[in-house]
Amino acid sequence: MKHVIMGTAAALALTAGAPAFAAGHGSITVAYFLEWPMPFEYAKQMGTYEEEMGVDINWVSFDTGTAMSAAMASGDVQLAVSQGVPPFVVATSAGQDLQALDVAVSYSDNDNCVVAEALEIDKDSAGELAGKKVAVPLGTAAHYGFLKQMDHFGVDVASLDVVDMAPPDGAAAIAQGSVDMFCGWGGSLRRAKEFGNVLLTGAEKEELGILVFDVTSGPAGWVAENSDLVAKFLKVTADANAMWADEANHAEMLPVIAKDAGMSEEDTMATMSTFVFPTVEDQLSEKWLGGGAAEFMGGVAQVFVDAGSIDGALDSYADNVNTGPLAAAGDM
Repeated sequence: MKHVIMGTAAALALTAGAPAFAAGHGSITVAYFLEWPMPFEYAKQMGTYEEEMGVDINWVSFDTGTAMSAAMASGDVQLAVSQGVPPFVVATSAGQDLQALDVAVSYSDNDNCVVAEALEIDKDSAGELAGKKVAVPLGTAAHYGFLKQMDHFGVDVASLDVVDMAPPDGAAAIAQGSVDMFCGWGGSLRRAKEFGNVLLTGAEKEELGILVFDVTSGPAGWVAENSDLVAKFLKVTADANAMWADEANHAEMLPVIAKDAGMSEEDTMATMSTFVFPTVEDQLSEKWLGGGAAEFMGGVAQVFVDAGSIDGALDSYADNVNTGPLAAAGDM
């Protein structure tokens, strides 16, 4: 497990010095996830970002947040929407100069581990997982949640056969019976749950301090040179979130978001009902970007260090949280 994450971290460290300024010529590239429906996709489909920012946007979908980090390190991507905190922490711990710019979404019920039905293992018998094969996308929010849950249940991760798999592959594996447990999110988690059960609910995980949230992130150098552009981007996102917060707009927004996410309207609504999109005011508060997020990042890093997944943590992640553009967006 360590070998895989350190390989990713080393690659990121090597490319961390690469110029992340490929956004010339009036266009930028923004990373996002398919099957991860969010209000920003309504604005994306309506062309609102281009209209407000005055640039062309090349939207590229990714399978994992670790892949987003690598693309930002190479300069291929300028902003990543809904990057998980753990992959963000893995990259910054390895020396990549990324900044979290907003809290994209909080979703403790939409990132979890599922145990195969045939095993009949639940939270009261989790010790029986020893020796089992688990599909986990390493260096992601799902990996962090997996490590924290195993620690809670007293299951030695070294006793498990952990296989690095992106969620769509992991969901297929548990459906075929080739793994005993799946960890992942979104549509893949929904599919996995057809073949098993979760050990802990979102609320139970939050009680253990397993927060699950994503950020919009970008390379620090590029953000510094384009702070006005970033503020406009975050403003459009915040406006879309505010629009979605009013249920009267769901009928108009849902079909557009579902189409963009590559999902049915029913699945889109089921997924989004488990999501929380904090307001700009909330995001700038102490709980989130005002201090809580950086502190949480330190905790995530320590879990990875203790698990031998990364070599070391930063003394503080405060410099990796930049509230400037979001504060500016709030004043627009």
